[in-house]
Amino acid sequence: MKKWNQRWHAKFKAHSLIDKVYATKNLAAAFETVRANKGAPGIDGETTEMFEAQKEQNLAELQRQLQEQRYQPKPVKRVYIPKASGGMRPLGIPTVRDRVVQQAVKNIIEPVFEKVFLAGSYGYRPDKNAQQAVQRAVGVIGQDHEWVVDADIKGFFDNVDHKILMDLVTEQVADGRVLTLVELFLKSGVMEGSQFVESHQGTPQGGVISPLLANIMLNHLDRRLGEEGYITTRYADDFLVHCKTEEEAKKALDKTRDILENELHLKLSPEKTSIKHISEGIDFLGFKILGKPPKTTTQPSRRAVERFKETIRRETPRSHTRPIQRVIGKLNRVIRGWGNYFKISTRRKQFANLDRKVRERCRSYLLKHKAPKSSRYWFPNAYFARLGLITLVSIVGGSTDVPSSGRKSCPSTHCNGVTSTKSRMH
Repeated sequence: MKKWNQRWHAKFKAHSLIDKVYATKNLAAAFETVRANKGAPGIDGETTEMFEAQKEQNLAELQRQLQEQRYQPKPVKRVYIPKASGGMRPLGIPTVRDRVVQQAVKNIIEPVFEKVFLAGSYGYRPDKNAQQAVQRAVGVIGQDHEWVVDADIKGFFDNVDHKILMDLVTEQVADGRVLTLVELFLKSGVMEGSQFVESHQGTPQGGVISPLLANIMLNHLDRRLGEEGYITTRYADDFLVHCKTEEEAKKALDKTRDILENELHLKLSPEKTSIKHISEGIDFLGFKILGKPPKTTTQPSRRAVERFKETIRRETPRSHTRPIQRVIGKLNRVIRGWGNYFKISTRRKQFANLDRKVRERCRSYLLKHKAPKSSRYWFPNAYFARLGLITLVSIVGGSTDVPSSGRKSCPSTHCNGVTSTKSRMH
């Protein structure tokens, strides 16, 4: 793998970190974070409540194991969840104890790597989110970058090369005992039912430290593309390379493929990677970015809208006999989460249409048990408002389309460092 700018990079290298990892306050803070995340138990069946019942004793034991270099993580528990695009996504659930140690390590090494991560990386970072990434993308497009390489890495979390990743961690962390812990997490293995499977590559989705390790791996891609003069917007393994012309985009795609394959041993997904112009629309993080500046707009993508409708249908099955108040309570959680995610959209007409769809599903649910001549007469919009049904329009602030104007739509806090020269890398 190409070693880039090592002299500049070495000034951030951190030494003597292990004592900070197993410090009593850090371990206690790590457990509080794990408890707040409310994860499922790992292969040992221990829940956060069970751990908390003897918290002081458990944390003291973890501290002793780390001090005496006796700590050994257990294999992660393999579970599968449905993917939005179809199929099943594998997750690896560490034990509560292992999640505490991973969080303790993350608390200490994340600030070290934050110093070298680029501004265009938004996934799983402090004070950054997907909406900011979308706003940045709109802002860069407004600076005459109307072509993008819309890239997808094939099976990223399953194909991370452990040696390359450890080399990248070592560039910032010099404490051998912390490096050993990170390597133990990577090689802890997986329990598929009752069968143990060794992990020679990859980092399990579901691990506390996995998102940070993903950013460490792909920060190399960010910087290498920056050295070649390209601007990127990345959220974890989902990223755009911004270009001014189609020819530049073709070269950027070739360079991206070369860096991934030859330096990181990863591959682009040929089915999900393409070159697009803003006039045909760009799907990014659930949003659709559309239109040439200064009339670039954002709205939920078609896939995101269909997923929302499907969730509403699933929560309002006519075969159920739950009270409508309980149904509305569940719908409100879906509507609130979806609306808050997409509230930065500049095209908002479809939110009113989706609100109408929600009310129609509620009327159909009620008609299963009551059969008035006119459901609209018996169950008007005000009826559902009295029951507490919230609306997307109330969350996003209205149904009128809001104009977007290229540069102005991207606040400086989100577009800091969009030029790709080395002098702009923080």
